[in-house]
Amino acid sequence: MAAKSAGDKQSRAIDYYFEIALYLLVFSGFVTLSSTGGLDLPSLVVLTAVLGVRGYLLAVRRPVVIPERWTMLLTLAYFVFFALDYFIVSRSFLKATVHLALFAVVIRMFSLRRERDYIMLAILAFLMVLAAAVLTVDSIFLFSFAVFMLMAVATFVLLEMRRSDQAATLHPNSPNEPAQTRQFAPFLAQVASALMLLILLGSAVLFFVLPRRSGGYLGGFAFGTDFSSGFSDRVQLGQIGQIQQSHAVVMHVQIEGDRTGRYDLRWRGVALADFDGHTWSKPREQYPLRHDLDSTFVIPSVEPATPTFLLLSAPRRATNIHYRVLMEPIGTNVFFLAPWARVVSGGYQLLASDAGGAVYNFDTHHAISRYEADSDIATASAVDLRKAGREYPREVVPSYLQLPRVDPRVRQLAAQVAGSAGTEYDRVAALDNYLRTRYEYTLELPRAEPADPIASFLFERKRGHCEYFASAMAVMLRTLGIPSRVVNGFRSDEFNDLTGNYVVRAKDAHAWVEVYFPDYGWQTFDPTPGGGASIPQGWARLSLYLDAMASFWRDWIVSYDTSHQYVIGQTTLTRSHNLWENARNWARNRYEVLLAWAQRTQDRAQHSPNRWILLAVGSSLLFLIVRNWKRIAELVHEFRLRANPAKSPAQAAAVWYIQMTRSLARRGLHKEGSHTASEFVQQIENAPLRELVSRFTEVYELARFGNSPGDAARLPSLFRAIETAVRNR
Repeated sequence: MAAKSAGDKQSRAIDYYFEIALYLLVFSGFVTLSSTGGLDLPSLVVLTAVLGVRGYLLAVRRPVVIPERWTMLLTLAYFVFFALDYFIVSRSFLKATVHLALFAVVIRMFSLRRERDYIMLAILAFLMVLAAAVLTVDSIFLFSFAVFMLMAVATFVLLEMRRSDQAATLHPNSPNEPAQTRQFAPFLAQVASALMLLILLGSAVLFFVLPRRSGGYLGGFAFGTDFSSGFSDRVQLGQIGQIQQSHAVVMHVQIEGDRTGRYDLRWRGVALADFDGHTWSKPREQYPLRHDLDSTFVIPSVEPATPTFLLLSAPRRATNIHYRVLMEPIGTNVFFLAPWARVVSGGYQLLASDAGGAVYNFDTHHAISRYEADSDIATASAVDLRKAGREYPREVVPSYLQLPRVDPRVRQLAAQVAGSAGTEYDRVAALDNYLRTRYEYTLELPRAEPADPIASFLFERKRGHCEYFASAMAVMLRTLGIPSRVVNGFRSDEFNDLTGNYVVRAKDAHAWVEVYFPDYGWQTFDPTPGGGASIPQGWARLSLYLDAMASFWRDWIVSYDTSHQYVIGQTTLTRSHNLWENARNWARNRYEVLLAWAQRTQDRAQHSPNRWILLAVGSSLLFLIVRNWKRIAELVHEFRLRANPAKSPAQAAAVWYIQMTRSLARRGLHKEGSHTASEFVQQIENAPLRELVSRFTEVYELARFGNSPGDAARLPSLFRAIETAVRNR
């Protein structure tokens, strides 16, 4: 009867721990899914409430199971709602499927009757993690998945224990069952953690070793976002300002040789030429770029159709930089490049460019994720630009002097600001400085779109974001007959000195102006107030560590492909070779040093033999002392004990007794190891000697086991008496 009771308690403990582990498995799956930000608010609130209720019921050990008939009716009803969700509410198969899985989780958590119900709930938890993997490429998924894996290991270990317990016919009758139950949870946690770490380690090895090809990632093809509309061939005033409301990371840029963030660069996206008063657009003509065998695309400095149409600044003062870009999945096919890009590479099959120098990805199998480029960032000086004339190529005038119907006040203001300037460059600089110093920068968008956004910005609001500054300057320049265009892109103002990356965020979306100067090409002017790149300090540096982790995750996990494998392989081989070479060089250098020392020693020995003989003897003695230091220390210790036996009677007695037995052994009287001190005395045939040894043994035992200082002090004289008797025998 006691055995049955103990077995029931054990079964209940296993069942309870199993239900807790399963609940935590579902909870971790929900947290993983919700951390992606892909769940709508109603789903988030409902699931949080349901999990809270379920956790409370588990804590108070109150089982609640809804009737099976209700489960069937609710399931059938939801399949009808699933159709409505797909066609009307969510209008997305992925979101509707996620809602279906979440509903199944809610129903199954309160209808657990059979083992298959528990397994189904575990599968639904896995589906939530799978949905999270589809919805995000963030590094937080790794930590969430690790927690889910821990709960999964614990759950399935307990499931197997539960099965074995239910199948067992005999249960142990342990008197320490409560103590064993308390030890069960920590032991399970240790085992589950160890198994999880082994699984993750094995998975990591397979992940990095298995061959793979770059296929981009799902979010890279998500066109239709604010980013794709803000960097397309048609951009309405205000779209860049909407993008700037977000602090999400857009890309990381690493410039070769730059570890301090010394560059203040603008990353060109699309150059826009046509303006209708509200929207900037560009000609749709695009031409494919030629590429080498290694998929390196060359960007020409002139448009092929019009050789006189310069796109880059004068090449005679080139300042080239090489940089690597890691793009987040923002859903645009535009490469963001420093002016002026010369080559782009990254494993893409088809790239194209346009008259504005923008580069587009038309490779449908590879979304933009990682790429490298070379750019010439040299700019012409003010002295050079003042020498430029007004002989514009005929291709410039129709596209870059076009104007919509302009408020007369705009023309008057442009003429007033630039009226006293002597050269075209001075007129451009005057307008640039006027806008930067007289108007206020703000991200606050107008409540209602004005009829004339440029006039409203210049004469009414007198505040706005970069699009309004750039558009106003471009329009005013065109009224003066100076070719200009607006360029959309990013301006980096944050540098991570931990990774050497410029961190470009959505808030860094920017618009500026490019002005055409004969013989010098397009030159950049930015009338919007702003600053350069900076390194966060103090507590703000915590964001650098988080960004470094996220950057590593995106570069080496999400975008991991054969190029990364090649880098790892080459790095491993290079470091192994360098390690071997360094070891060989170190051994060779040590050998040469020792050889030179031996030669110098030989020369000195030949010139001073007596000194080296003394040095050799001294070294030998020192070597012998060092090698036998333990024995020497023991002899010194024994000498002190023999000299002052009263200080340590027991130890001194042992030393003197050993000394006495050794002295007798040299005269042929050996004490066997199996004999006691008294038995050894009886073996001595010489009566006078036996009497002396007997008296010595009695005093020895009193000093050795009685710790008597007086008896210990008598041992040296007794020993000398034995020595005299042995010699006279």
